[in-house]
Amino acid sequence: MIKQEILESFSGRNVLVTGGTGLIGRQVVAILVAAGAKVRIVSLDRITLSNDAEHLFGDLTEKAFCNEVVSGMDFVFHLAGVQGSAGVAGKKLASHFVPTLMMNTNVLEACRVKRIAKVVYTSSIGAYAAAEVLRESDFSYASEPMDFAGWAKRMAELQIHAYRVQYGLENFSIVVPAHVYGPGDNFDPETAMVIPSLMHKVRSGVQPVEIWGDGSAVRDFVFSRDIAEGVVLALYYGTKAMPVNLGSGQGTSIRELAECLSSFLDFSYRFDTGKPSGAKSRVMDISLARKLLTYNPTTSLREGLQETWEWYLKNPLEHTQKVNYHLHEQA
Repeated sequence: MIKQEILESFSGRNVLVTGGTGLIGRQVVAILVAAGAKVRIVSLDRITLSNDAEHLFGDLTEKAFCNEVVSGMDFVFHLAGVQGSAGVAGKKLASHFVPTLMMNTNVLEACRVKRIAKVVYTSSIGAYAAAEVLRESDFSYASEPMDFAGWAKRMAELQIHAYRVQYGLENFSIVVPAHVYGPGDNFDPETAMVIPSLMHKVRSGVQPVEIWGDGSAVRDFVFSRDIAEGVVLALYYGTKAMPVNLGSGQGTSIRELAECLSSFLDFSYRFDTGKPSGAKSRVMDISLARKLLTYNPTTSLREGLQETWEWYLKNPLEHTQKVNYHLHEQA
């Protein structure tokens, strides 16, 4: 829960949320609208979330468009990105890397040139070097990201670092979310991450549900509303151009995830040990966020999964209204 005085600081302020129709973005928009902010959403999705927010359709890989939408804003939440499973991102390197690099460069530079008071950028867990526990104190810009897609996110972090070194700017903040899930997630079976992918399989009625690997891989699953609160807190308090982790701070194995889902959904499942399990463990240390941002994720895995499932049942085809660079190749 965000303190009332923090929410009141957004009242009447002009706020841009890129990717405002996305998984984290829609939760940030809801918080800001409730706080009385004048919210502008920029997205490629033809989705209207709130009558109290301005919705702009446009491509952030276009520099002129970025300069236009940033103008007149007090704060900018840059949450837009290219979503996709590790398998899809690995096969379509350019479709993931190039637009991510372009939109990040354009949005952040527009914020610098337009002298936006406060900016927060959401990086990715993939920008970290591989490790079982991810800590900011272990991070180095000289390290190699755990996957290729992480390089584009790393480049934006370096861009913000360069602003701090050359211009002394510390009004740009960086957050690094863990494995986020929740209402508005991507349920497209071709590109979905593990939780929406499992839910899609359950809804399809195919039994048993096949789960890749042996179920031992551990991930830090965190509900989107908790992350959204962390993002808002990051803009308010600032991170001084340094990355700060946002997650649940707890590890959950894929087997535990399946057990949790099956505790309130009637389905059977089996693990395909012939398929890869992925990295053994990826859990975030969130002690810095707790101290610096007063970040405190409160949604249990079961609560978050139930809310996500209920949303999915009401909106099973929303993913068909979304634009994904993986499936819409650029010329």
